[in-house]
Amino acid sequence: MHLKNQPVQKNKDFILYENENLVAVNKPAGLLTIPDRMQTEKSLKDILIEKYGSIYTVHRIDKETSGLVLFAKNEAMHKYLSQLFESRTIQKFYLGIVLGMPQNTSGTIDAPISENPLAKGTMVIHRKGKPSQTSYKVLKANRHYSLVQFELHTGRTHQIRVHCKHLGHPLACDAIYGNASPVYLSALKKKYKLSKKEEQETPVINRLALHAATLNFPLQDGRQLQLDAPAPKEFRALMQQLAKLN
Repeated sequence: MHLKNQPVQKNKDFILYENENLVAVNKPAGLLTIPDRMQTEKSLKDILIEKYGSIYTVHRIDKETSGLVLFAKNEAMHKYLSQLFESRTIQKFYLGIVLGMPQNTSGTIDAPISENPLAKGTMVIHRKGKPSQTSYKVLKANRHYSLVQFELHTGRTHQIRVHCKHLGHPLACDAIYGNASPVYLSALKKKYKLSKKEEQETPVINRLALHAATLNFPLQDGRQLQLDAPAPKEFRALMQQLAKLN
């Protein structure tokens, strides 16, 4: 049997799915998944602890990335889900907006990744790095920006971001591996005009254009669970505007 986002308990589109053992959250961009060492700001885990009393971290996504994050409600489920991630039994799909139009509509990037010795906290492609594989499929292509689906076969730090740079098409608004500049319609449309309500132009996207979209994995009873976090509205808005230019 295949389950898909059921049973759903909506909480302003924040909680996408939960049962007695786990909860799946659609994390906003700009929110830490778990507390940092300095405890400088509230994290997603802090919010869930307030709601559930206790919660177990299974995996995390970057602060700048939006989308699906799984947490366990008890030790048994924490152990089970952690084993699924370690054994790569969980399918992980992301959506991203990249600069330009990739030459191939699909492919697999197989390039080892290691920490950058010259910039702590960043990663680089290096022949002695850890094996890293990312498959990609271009969903909507445009010479300015393209919408791409990624499947992670490994789970290295900043893997998609590093592999996009390696491909020659970094993610939009990526301050580390690409260009931090926000995406403005005025840069795409020659006759762009501000609306009467606007004093200055609002960017379509001004954060890292990466979203954890889908997780697919077996539950303990053998049923397959697919969880989906819908594409962010700014992703959809940009691609709609680009479609008008084609």
